[in-house]
Amino acid sequence: MTDTLPPPAGRPLEEGECYFRKGCNPLAQTGRSKLQNQRAALNQQIMKTVRMRTGAENLLRATTNNKVRDQVLLELSYVNSDLQILKEELEGLNISVEVYQNTEETFTIPLIPLGLKETKEVDLSVLLKDFILEHYSEDSSLYEDEIADLMDLRQACRTPSRDEAGIELLMTYFIQLGFVESRFFPPTRHMGILFTWYDSLTGVPVSQQNLLLEKASILFNIGAVYTQIGTRSNRQTQSGLEHAVDAFQRAAGVLNYLKETFTHTPSYDMSPAMLNVLVKMMLAQAQEIIFEKISLPGIRNEFFTLVKMAQEAAKVGEVYHQLHSAMSQEPVKENIPYSWATLVKVKSDHYRALAHYFAATILIDHQLNPGDDEDQQEKCLSQLYDHMPEGLTPLATLKNKNERKQLGKSHLRKAIADHEESVRAANLCKKLRNIEILQEILSVAHKRSHLKYSQYEQDDDFLNLIDAPDIISKTEQEAEMMAPQFSKVAVTDFFQKLGPLSVFSASKRWTAPRNIHFTIEDDDLGFTLRGGSPVQVHFLDPYCSAALAGAKEGDYIVSIQDIDCKWLTVSEVIQKLKSLGKEVIEMKVISLLDSTSSMHNKCATYSVGMQKTYSMICLAIEDDKIDKTKKISKKLSFLSWGTNKNRQKSASTLCLPSVGVVRPQIKKKLPSPFGLLSTESSLY
Repeated sequence: MTDTLPPPAGRPLEEGECYFRKGCNPLAQTGRSKLQNQRAALNQQIMKTVRMRTGAENLLRATTNNKVRDQVLLELSYVNSDLQILKEELEGLNISVEVYQNTEETFTIPLIPLGLKETKEVDLSVLLKDFILEHYSEDSSLYEDEIADLMDLRQACRTPSRDEAGIELLMTYFIQLGFVESRFFPPTRHMGILFTWYDSLTGVPVSQQNLLLEKASILFNIGAVYTQIGTRSNRQTQSGLEHAVDAFQRAAGVLNYLKETFTHTPSYDMSPAMLNVLVKMMLAQAQEIIFEKISLPGIRNEFFTLVKMAQEAAKVGEVYHQLHSAMSQEPVKENIPYSWATLVKVKSDHYRALAHYFAATILIDHQLNPGDDEDQQEKCLSQLYDHMPEGLTPLATLKNKNERKQLGKSHLRKAIADHEESVRAANLCKKLRNIEILQEILSVAHKRSHLKYSQYEQDDDFLNLIDAPDIISKTEQEAEMMAPQFSKVAVTDFFQKLGPLSVFSASKRWTAPRNIHFTIEDDDLGFTLRGGSPVQVHFLDPYCSAALAGAKEGDYIVSIQDIDCKWLTVSEVIQKLKSLGKEVIEMKVISLLDSTSSMHNKCATYSVGMQKTYSMICLAIEDDKIDKTKKISKKLSFLSWGTNKNRQKSASTLCLPSVGVVRPQIKKKLPSPFGLLSTESSLY
């Protein structure tokens, strides 16, 4: 496993060092990494085939020659056939759940993990260097190391390790993208660079010119790694089961955060409908592991324990039934792997059968004895069902041995029917037929129910018309989403040398840096300072040395004597000025320009093989709304400016201009800023 950052060029590796970032494992040829490499190769083939299909479709629309049309239609049939085969191969990789499971021998039903989204390499060096020179007026060569660190971090995120270090690596890059977006991607224009990611379910590539797709895809991969951590956990120990529950709940939280935050993602696997299904799938698997955690110590053949286990099993069957219903809806149904939906159906029937088996065991194996708590057993039995079968009451059933036996056998018949349905569904799917542990678990459960029923089977059972009632689902621990905790990951902005983001960002515009040469006269600067970092010139005497040299009120001080001051406070800047005495001071300042209303930020999306993406439709709707608003909008009042979303906040304090006051042309003596160091001035 890798542990360190790449060492500087020319320095040999020390003992224990490695060339890759912590949380990245690109060289480990595990089954999962081989699977990911196969998925990447399939994505390339799918992209090539989709391009061929798009070209053939364009030619078909453009030509009027019947012979050419016939040839194009024939070629299209071959291309569509190849594309279908490639997508089936990709589906086969997505449903290779056994690769992600724990390597130890376990008698547990496999869980469904998510595969990582693949991306293309992107060279950010030219873009960032040009923007630093153009927008920040700084020497871009001074930021080569920071740019290299960012690109190395992105490269490392393509192969995260399947552990907490891999999660931290992806979260670090996600937070770093927030800094990069603020510093280098203005809201009013695109930067001419494409970020391409492949759909994890269909293999279709999607590209965007901003960082929204990049950030959304990293979030998806965070959720995917959490699912792989959950499937890898040891489900034979209590701590392993708790770890798995935590991982799937965190995966659900990340995917739900993605659904609520990035609503215009054009990739099918990140559409709101698909993400909603994936969140349900993670919570259902977490609920299944909770059932395994409760049953791990063993299930005692005791009345109240069996009632609890019946309701817990019914809860798992219920959430999987709801998940299967969601998977069967359009448009999700077209893109969900068939074996995922089949496995969900198998689990729904299997756990519902277990619930009926436990209920049957309660009624057949346990008789109401004189010393038993009659009221408590009656209460538990009444809470087990929504309603009792016609003609039966909880207390009478408990006291009547024949009624208990008949109702118990009806539960066994229902359990056998559900077990048979789960086995049948599993056998219909080629992938599930090859998972031996799944087939064995289903077979053992089916034989157990059938054996118990055969012990009490009678010739006149066909006369028993009691239909087993449904069991009310109930659980002691409800699976819940856990929101991602980005605040726990400490991240330093790679480009913090550019200055505080409150001023030095891509959304702000300012003048080129100006050099101000001045001296301190009579221990008086001629101006006061205010603000945090960076410090602003305030209350400037128009006749002082600094003003005559070109300083203006509201200027930001960026350096003094070629020493960077963008991160210094007022007291630190004053201390530095005071230390220069009567020397000529060289101070570099900038002035913010008036903010202009930003244009509507349309997200340029390029998706091969998709005529209209989800984001394009949403943007078209927004454009219609904007056009209608422009026709009926009125001039904004003064009070409405506070709610204008695109308004740039001024860095200086709000001042109303004085009217009718003429400033006398007399040089006024301003208080020395050095004397303000020990006072509690509101300017600071």
